Amino acid sequence: MRTRGTLRLATRGSTLARRQAGLVEEALEDRRYEVELVTVETTGDQIRDELIHRLGKTGAFVRELDERVLEGDLDGAIHSMKDMPTEQPDDLVTAAVPERGRPGDALVTPDDSSLEQLPRGATVGTSSLRRRAQLLSERPDLEVAPLRGNVDTRLEKLLAPTLQAEHQKRSEADKERKGNTGNEDFEPEYERTVDEWFDDLSELERQALGREVETEYDAIVLAAVGLERSGLAHYVDYQQLPTGTFVPAPGQGALAVTAADGETAREIREAIDHPRSRVETTVERTLLSELGGGCIAPIGIYAILQGEYVHANVTVFDRDGEESVIASRDLSVQRHAEAAREFASDLADRGAAELIESARKETERDDESTAEPSEGE
Repeated sequence: MRTRGTLRLATRGSTLARRQAGLVEEALEDRRYEVELVTVETTGDQIRDELIHRLGKTGAFVRELDERVLEGDLDGAIHSMKDMPTEQPDDLVTAAVPERGRPGDALVTPDDSSLEQLPRGATVGTSSLRRRAQLLSERPDLEVAPLRGNVDTRLEKLLAPTLQAEHQKRSEADKERKGNTGNEDFEPEYERTVDEWFDDLSELERQALGREVETEYDAIVLAAVGLERSGLAHYVDYQQLPTGTFVPAPGQGALAVTAADGETAREIREAIDHPRSRVETTVERTLLSELGGGCIAPIGIYAILQGEYVHANVTVFDRDGEESVIASRDLSVQRHAEAAREFASDLADRGAAELIESARKETERDDESTAEPSEGE
């Protein structure tokens, strides 16, 4: 079959980024385009020991990819939309928003516990100021600790203590078993040997078994779509967190293809743009842009297209989840961007602007007072 041409698209090199880029590649190939994926390393990939909100504020995983597009080296770039700054160069456009994946967060634990079942003072890992504030708002007793890395790295950090303790117990049981060889009255604690147990572990669990433990997490929170797209959802126990309480980050679960404004961008949009996903994420990103804050403030925004309206939920917290502005509104789909700007203005007047400014000042103080970079994302 004759193709429409070859598109050279930039992507980050992480496993998740490549899988997400593969979804875009497949969609374009279904429309008879040939696609070449080009891996570009970003600032966010290079600086591995800083929290997200300290990585140049916004765009840490985006800028280098878009620069290659604007320089004419590549036709477009594939991003996780929630990583994208709300301000873009004038000659760069969001050419396509493919159909959005699951937008919410997931609580991952070694034993399938829910948030309510976590013990008092449990340690929960997350890199996100938003997730930290939402967790503390629901469970002020929790200890929220920083966590960074690719999805598999974060899961390994969670699973490591439990698996290592299990391995130690089984190894000791094996020694006891060997010491009682010939003793007919001896009943081993485990039916299987430690080697048989190890052989049944997944590759994720085996990697976790060999990981050095710095922080013992009782749970971690990450995007549910990241679990699914990384192919790791089947290997861990997790609970979906309700989007009404844990309102997602703007654009979470969505991908975006950026391109220079022109014919190629129009062709990509015609081929793979998903109108509903574009409307919903436009509302979310417009609200974020008007409110400000970017990734330095705990802001959750989630929009759902419902007939003639877009229902938008917004939560803005202080850093510790003690103060908040929470609101929802139905916005006319015919003027959704303008209506989102009006909603943002009302939220600012209700106290959202003060919370965001307070979060900004706290972040600046943290940057000035922190001599050593923080661990993890």
